[in-house]
Amino acid sequence: MADPQQVLGARVRDALGAAFGADYADADPVIRPSSFADFQSNAALPLAQKLGKEQGKKLAPRDVASDILAHLDVADISEEPSVSGPGFINFKLRDEWIAAEATRVGTDPRLGVPAAASPQTVIVEYSSPNIAKEMHVGHLRTTIVGDAIARVLEFAGHNVIRDNHVGDWGTQFGMLIEYLFDIGEDAPEAQLLRTDPNTFYQSARAKFDSDPDFKESAQRRVVKLQSGDDPATQRLWDEMMELSRQYLSDVYGLLKVTLTDDDIRGESFYNDLLPGVVDDLLAKGLAVESDGALVVFPPGFTGRDNAPLPVIIRKRDGGYNYSTTDLATIRYRVDKVNCDRAIYVVGSDQTLHFRMVFAVARLAGWLTDDARYEHAQIGMVQGADGGRLRTRSGDTIKLSELLAEGIEQARAVLDEIEGMDEATKDDIAQDVGIGAIKYADLSTSRDSAYIFDWEKMLALRGNTGPYLQYATARIRSIFRRAGLDPAAPQAAIRVTEQAERDLALQLLGFGAAVDQVADSAEPHRLCTYIFETASLFTTFYEQCPVLKDGVDVATRDARLALCAATLRVLSTGLGLLGVPLPDRM
Repeated sequence: MADPQQVLGARVRDALGAAFGADYADADPVIRPSSFADFQSNAALPLAQKLGKEQGKKLAPRDVASDILAHLDVADISEEPSVSGPGFINFKLRDEWIAAEATRVGTDPRLGVPAAASPQTVIVEYSSPNIAKEMHVGHLRTTIVGDAIARVLEFAGHNVIRDNHVGDWGTQFGMLIEYLFDIGEDAPEAQLLRTDPNTFYQSARAKFDSDPDFKESAQRRVVKLQSGDDPATQRLWDEMMELSRQYLSDVYGLLKVTLTDDDIRGESFYNDLLPGVVDDLLAKGLAVESDGALVVFPPGFTGRDNAPLPVIIRKRDGGYNYSTTDLATIRYRVDKVNCDRAIYVVGSDQTLHFRMVFAVARLAGWLTDDARYEHAQIGMVQGADGGRLRTRSGDTIKLSELLAEGIEQARAVLDEIEGMDEATKDDIAQDVGIGAIKYADLSTSRDSAYIFDWEKMLALRGNTGPYLQYATARIRSIFRRAGLDPAAPQAAIRVTEQAERDLALQLLGFGAAVDQVADSAEPHRLCTYIFETASLFTTFYEQCPVLKDGVDVATRDARLALCAATLRVLSTGLGLLGVPLPDRM
């Protein structure tokens, strides 16, 4: 399989080495898509400047491009290249080469996606809700974006470790457990932990904020929890954890994400490591006392008053906070997991926190220069007013309620599709609703906010989940009408029409699209590729009859092969995004 940009890049490098010497064989060939051809190389422009400095004279980029052209061997893949403008080298790929490579993509189990040459161990931390509370709409993006990143990295050949770093420790659990003791485990209100944990939490919080005696008792309960020497406290914490596991399993199942109970590694997991973090930072001379707390001042971080900003690693009362836990997590991932890369899929409001924590870890020598720890920032989900998405009463929307509404809205939209029976609509409403929500989110750059709009995300036209689901279902319907299995061996793809050429050439870019997402951790780039592919298929479908009378057998078989390859690319791409695909629409 051949990515045209990579193939052309390799050929241009060979020409550079032959024309200007081995030192130039590794120069950037600067291959880009072109509106005047299929691709162009812009290598001559920067090269003319470099060669001119070396030779002490001014060189024209067009002359350098002509020298490259004289040593360029692309006859097997491209028509004769030409030089245009200030020195662009234009390539128009041969139709037969495009067809042959598209045929290979369609029969390749990996669809032209190369397996990672040097597989890495990558931790993707995502979702990370607080235990003993329901997930809200704010958890939607971290969950589905993180899941897409994990899927893509896995498909690219890396060893991916999913990490659901749930909030299951600290003051709030002392508060909840103490409140449960306070009202009695058998009290009717205690049952809210099972039926409405958010209301139970709010009641506990109200007492914590208004009753100093209760607050003090709750803080003592935290100490008992963290010390592990109080069986009653431990028992209630264990029960809360089990209830939350069941709840999370239900939500993740509905969302069709790949997180399991085995991926939960909460803050409590690192509790025993926290003293060692503080001791090591003290021993290295990095931790200092400030206002009774132990802190580290990483260089380069200042507040509005230009005073240095601290990372608190031990509070005045001797307790630890989430910065200490995050530092312990880094040490564990480096020392025990030996991960090469860690991606934290967390809201953009935590940007400063992660920058400072990573800086402290590097100061301490826990993170080396080649360790790739990155914060995949997640923007906010907004309502129509541009503010945070909330209910009409101003409350935060529960994720379960949002998903249920999405399925209900999808069922109504399916009534627009003619020829679909009611039973089929009922069967696929969940896939369409969940797919619409996920795709609308994933198709937006993850660090950007977006406005949650049911009408837009459920539209059957445009860059939406339902449109792409419908595209795959339409291709399957072609094979049903032909009485053929799209997974069965197909004939070779041929290129005789422009719409065939455009679609076949697009399929060759799937590997590059997946690689780009694996490197950048930006799923919206794969969404862009998939939508462009589906759009080109629509044009092909309208302009190039497949099963109509008058289409000869050879043309029909070649176009069916192109349909099958397109279906595999669309289905695989949407699968990497976690978008479910109904067979019929």
